[in-house]
Amino acid sequence: MNAVPREWHRYTSGQRLARFTFYFFIVAAVVASARTVEIIPEFLYDAPEQMKDLLTRMWPPEFRYYPDGIHDALIETIHIASLGTLLSIFIALPFGLLAARNLTPSPTLNYLAKLVLVSSRSVNSLVWALLFVGIFGPGALAGTLAIAFRSVGFVGKLVGEALEETPRGPIEALEAAGASTGQRVWYGYWPQIRPAFWSIVLLRWDINVRESAVLGLVGAGGIGMAMQAAIDLFQWERVAMILLSIFIIVIVAEIAVTALRKRIL
Repeated sequence: MNAVPREWHRYTSGQRLARFTFYFFIVAAVVASARTVEIIPEFLYDAPEQMKDLLTRMWPPEFRYYPDGIHDALIETIHIASLGTLLSIFIALPFGLLAARNLTPSPTLNYLAKLVLVSSRSVNSLVWALLFVGIFGPGALAGTLAIAFRSVGFVGKLVGEALEETPRGPIEALEAAGASTGQRVWYGYWPQIRPAFWSIVLLRWDINVRESAVLGLVGAGGIGMAMQAAIDLFQWERVAMILLSIFIIVIVAEIAVTALRKRIL
């Protein structure tokens, strides 16, 4: 009796069905989105000409506008990002400790902390800015609070995950020596998560520099307010100078974060 030759397949029948279902839903979602998004063909045809006209209006940038109209707003943007990041650390650390299951055995506190962190991340920084502008009025305070509340979820979640991934050896040694909870956190957990903590903080500050540059569009201070004023007055050369300044400060922030990471980590 001849044996039936075995045929090798990369995926099982269940895996092929799952892959087909996954791709089918992706295609269906794309088709449904394309049908519901209102695209005006006339605007698409005219887009290259409009883009050319806009770039022509923006060139050359108005460099003489920088000292009086951009510099102070740019410094304010950096202050908003820095103070917002610092404030978020103080708010996020307690929630990060509560979100770590190995530090917080209470499921209720654990889930409440995670709910706060998820709520912070689910609201965009511009929405936070609109909320605080409505409460405190336009200015840098609203932008700083928007950056802080947006960053709480990011910092708290990653700190909590870093705490959960720490090896148990040093912690068990401190517990055997009779160390309190605070001593276990300071002498056991902190030395192990310190590199990750500073990496999280520097990354978040780098992100906040970018986000704070646009908060002024809703009145939350910084360079965005200068850009909104220039756009409203159709001063496209100044808009170009503001965009160039934002690009440069983002590059400088990236270089600074890289240098600090090398020194600290």
